[in-house]
Amino acid sequence: MEIINLKNLYSLQAGLDKEIADNHNVSYETTKTKRLLALIVEIGELANETRCFKFWSNKGPSAKEIIMDEFADGLHFLLSLGIILGANKFDYELTKSDEELTEQFLNVYKLALCLKDNFDLSHYEKCFSSYLNLALSIGMNCKDIIDSYNKKLSVNYQRQENNY
Repeated sequence: MEIINLKNLYSLQAGLDKEIADNHNVSYETTKTKRLLALIVEIGELANETRCFKFWSNKGPSAKEIIMDEFADGLHFLLSLGIILGANKFDYELTKSDEELTEQFLNVYKLALCLKDNFDLSHYEKCFSSYLNLALSIGMNCKDIIDSYNKKLSVNYQRQENNY
């Protein structure tokens, strides 16, 4: 079990979100459902890189760096959604699940989809916690989560500067 504190990441995400809002003339209100769909897409991209569901293939998961990059993408959108909700829970306990990774991904999908109709802090925190717990099952720890976020944050700022 590990405890991760995300307070700094919420601040960093708010800065990136402001930059994107300024560059693209959008707001949290006009992009909430787009952010939610982006999260769901990113969960799928992460699952794809782990290859946990590809029973028809002998090829193993992608390199850890690629998996961490995909994890960071989902983390960006979860933080953004939390900002919309005024999230004030910053410490999450990471616990490695005994469930198969495929089941864990399906649970995260279910919780993310639930946010569409139940966009509140309680449902958000359940989804976020479930997503963070994926990290342990895919070989990441708290340091990896923070490092991958910061690395992707830098890429995302560069993309804004280059009219991505």
